[in-house]
Amino acid sequence: MAATSRSSTIFIHDLRVSTRIGVYSWEAHMDQTVRLDLDIGAPSDRPFASGRFDDALDYAAVVARVKAYAAAHEHPLLERFAEGIAGIVRDEFNAPWVRVRVAKLGALPGVREIGVEIVR
Repeated sequence: MAATSRSSTIFIHDLRVSTRIGVYSWEAHMDQTVRLDLDIGAPSDRPFASGRFDDALDYAAVVARVKAYAAAHEHPLLERFAEGIAGIVRDEFNAPWVRVRVAKLGALPGVREIGVEIVR
């Protein structure tokens, strides 16, 4: 019998954060809301067996850390912002991988959202 592969994904979708982002001078002086979708490789399968919070990824801690990062930094490019978020999730929360999708809402006339998606 062939061995089976197991993987688990934790997701945090439609997270709205306020940050200063953009390359135009007018953007440097105003907070903008961006939408984030995070798909996170579970650091461990332990919580599925144990049911213990201590074994699980703390979603609230991830959200709080991402909001703090967004509020504390100015980001000229969505690409760099996404890379920073990916690094936080992988380094501080021990995720083996993460997909980060960042969208600026209503940034251009007639465009609902523009953004970038990375997998690290």
